[in-house]
Amino acid sequence: MKEIFKKLIIDSQQKEYNNISFRDYKIPLKTKKIVSLIGVRRSGKTFILYDLINKLRKTENRENIIFINFEDDRLFPLELKNLDSLIEGYFELFPQKRKERIFLFLDEVQNVKGWELFVRRIYDNLNIQIYITGSSSKLLSSEIATSLRGRTITYEIFPFSFKEYLIYKNINIDFYSSNSISFIKNAFNKYLFEGGFAETFDEEPDIQLKILKNYLDLIIYKDLIDRYGIKNHGLLKNLIKYLTVNMGTLFSVNKMYNDFRSMGFKFSRNTLYEYLSILQDTYAFFSVPVFSNSIKSEQRNPQKTYSIDNGFKQLFNISFTNDYSKLYENLVFLQLRRKTDEIFYFKQKQEIDFYIPANLQKLINVSFDINDKETYNREINSLNEGMEYFNLKNSLLITSEIEDVVKIEDKTINILPLWKWLLT
Repeated sequence: MKEIFKKLIIDSQQKEYNNISFRDYKIPLKTKKIVSLIGVRRSGKTFILYDLINKLRKTENRENIIFINFEDDRLFPLELKNLDSLIEGYFELFPQKRKERIFLFLDEVQNVKGWELFVRRIYDNLNIQIYITGSSSKLLSSEIATSLRGRTITYEIFPFSFKEYLIYKNINIDFYSSNSISFIKNAFNKYLFEGGFAETFDEEPDIQLKILKNYLDLIIYKDLIDRYGIKNHGLLKNLIKYLTVNMGTLFSVNKMYNDFRSMGFKFSRNTLYEYLSILQDTYAFFSVPVFSNSIKSEQRNPQKTYSIDNGFKQLFNISFTNDYSKLYENLVFLQLRRKTDEIFYFKQKQEIDFYIPANLQKLINVSFDINDKETYNREINSLNEGMEYFNLKNSLLITSEIEDVVKIEDKTINILPLWKWLLT
């Protein structure tokens, strides 16, 4: 195993990491903490590591930088006891580096059971800066919370945001230019349906679907079935379809349980809760509870579900005619989720799509088309009711085209098109 590590080390030091796209993350190059990047598969964690390596190479000797991908087939089967061969092999190659600062990049490190014990030991005993990535939030967060407590800072990595998508496409972001706005809107209409996985950006629609299907299979079979030992494959696949098709809508576990049972699936409620939890652990789906001062009330009320990427909806829908509102709401959720995990919906007489309690409180409604008077009044009245409840002066209504400001006494509701809000 040591000789394999030596080969991988030399290969990574000689490799040129080109064509790295801009990602809107501020990750430190030099810190006393272990840097952890976690997120769904294919969201770009590895390329962010490549970008960090390129930046380090401007000031550091290449020999001081090590990159190891733990999904490399040459490393299988790899156990915790084998990880010492990585460090031993490196210092056999470069014995003079024992007194220098070393930068170690461990990609998809969760594939090695007990990896956190190795990382903690070398962090405590060597002059080393460590970066790690992983595709399971539960695995990494639980292990970080125990074995790496106080030693790490964690960054969640998502598929490309709309701003990152425009930069990838070399589209200028200028709200004062009619030409720029035309290109932005055209790109938005594609991004809305195709999503933010970079590998799909330059492909034809049929190839995009194949790539997205492959990603979903990776999540199902590698992150879920293999890792968690899930037995009821049919239930899992139908659950994923259900959550994807119904993104942005309320769901009740009890109703879902009864629906699947009526379809002939045999399982317990605990199994359903377990599967839902695991899907969130892998960053494939998210759930948003109602905001309440009572934990029991939060648990009693239905939750809303959102998907990691709009593109997955293509795998289950032939027509998008009636799904604009769901796709809009899912994009708003993802943009909010990049900033905070404290996201709720709020309900009194009427429902508000998003309430963010942290920092500056926010109330946000999302409605694709508010030209209908009844729809317009419903959205405005619910936000007004929410501002009264929380004693807020401002709220936001996100829609497709309209940009306006609505004043209600001393309160303000800003109306913005989604494409613009995603960039401001």
